Amino acid sequence: MKKNNGLSKFNSDIFYPWVLCITLIISLMLVWYHFNYNTDELVKNYNEQVMGKLLPTKSILAIGVTLWTITLIGIRIWFAWHYKPYKPVCDKKLPSVTVIIPAYNEGAQVLHTVRSVVASDYPPEKMQIICVDDGSKDDTWEWMQKAKKEFPHRVKLIRQPFNSGKRLALREGFINGKGSVFVTIDSDSEILPDTLRHMVSPFVLDPRVGGVAGNVRVLNTAESHIPKMLEVSFAYAFDFIRSGQSVYGGVFCTPGALSAYRADVVRANLSTWINQTFMGKRATIGEDRALTNLILRMGYRVVYQRKAVVNTKIPSAYTGLRKMLLRWARSNVRENLVMFSFITKRFRPYDSGSNWIRLFSATQLFRLTFGEACKFAVLAQMLMNPVPTLALISIGCLASAILPSIVYQRQYHSMFGWQWALPFAFYWIFALSWIPLWGLITASRTGWLTRETVITPDPKKTISVPQAHGVSDLVSKAA
Repeated sequence: MKKNNGLSKFNSDIFYPWVLCITLIISLMLVWYHFNYNTDELVKNYNEQVMGKLLPTKSILAIGVTLWTITLIGIRIWFAWHYKPYKPVCDKKLPSVTVIIPAYNEGAQVLHTVRSVVASDYPPEKMQIICVDDGSKDDTWEWMQKAKKEFPHRVKLIRQPFNSGKRLALREGFINGKGSVFVTIDSDSEILPDTLRHMVSPFVLDPRVGGVAGNVRVLNTAESHIPKMLEVSFAYAFDFIRSGQSVYGGVFCTPGALSAYRADVVRANLSTWINQTFMGKRATIGEDRALTNLILRMGYRVVYQRKAVVNTKIPSAYTGLRKMLLRWARSNVRENLVMFSFITKRFRPYDSGSNWIRLFSATQLFRLTFGEACKFAVLAQMLMNPVPTLALISIGCLASAILPSIVYQRQYHSMFGWQWALPFAFYWIFALSWIPLWGLITASRTGWLTRETVITPDPKKTISVPQAHGVSDLVSKAA
């Protein structure tokens, strides 16, 4: 079956205003209900009021949301329990691979990243390493040259004349890559010797696989409490959420820190990916989620490899963390809408798992609207009844910390999860929970936030992409 080459436009621009309107309407209704309900309650005695607040299950809506949440958690647990990683293949079966390392103002760290790749248990003759300096203003280029000098026959260097964003930096790697599999690694990350073998093996063992997500761990846990909390959060996101999604081949996002793709699939969709826009602006963030959507849309599976570990640096201060999460939140809004534009069609006609992708995509949209609107209701409830509301929030934090702690202990045989999951739950509620809501409201903004102003091409002008021979009429291996 001939597959869509990805040139048709998504309808995320159409959906976005509707999502904002729906969220606004739900927010107003919930706030009105809480203030009106609490005004009537002022004439009642305190005990009745407290009991009414501590027993929200009297509300049909609360009962429904609670049951739905428990059901979804149960489904995710079932999938995560049945997850099995692909086994690594022998040297003879390993395909040629191009490792692409985009960098901007990383300094000496880029050399450590290259060294970790060169040290991989992977046949050197089958590996190409491309480092792309995205117009760095520090000494990153000098460190790349040191890597080239240290490994003259292994590393290829590309230098962008100015900072144009990670997506265009990756484009240079994709265009110059010769491997049948592309592996992208962030320049602030380091892989283990067996990581590449685990990342590439699913493409050999399963022709339905178009993308692979690696297992992201935190490299700088010793710097502050934030990396420690995110280490537990990442374990939950990868060893529970993505492992479950991998069972039906529906991993929603291949992480920028470590991802792998079939080269032919990337080449066939490169023009669409590079020229993606949202609300009239060129998309410069969320390049990993965007590429994942394109692969899923073509009918391929996207899976997770637990043993393909990458250690990455994350912000150790609140300001950096806030900017990173806001960037993720904005791209998450856009790509959830992009996914909604194709899941209503038969995007995977020759394989199973599409209905599970539809279910969890619909769940994401529910969270984008009703979930974010509920934050206004909680704020209203906090103003009217602070003590019982804080009590309920505390109970919720305790409950939400249990599963991440269990996941971390089961996977890494450590009490570290129990130590940091609960602090992160409270930290998220009181310091970070506003970010997804603000990300929804400002989703059309495309700034990287942790970089200086990126010079991006005019969104009305199409960026040309050299077409590799034989991929314009790509036939799906998933069929």
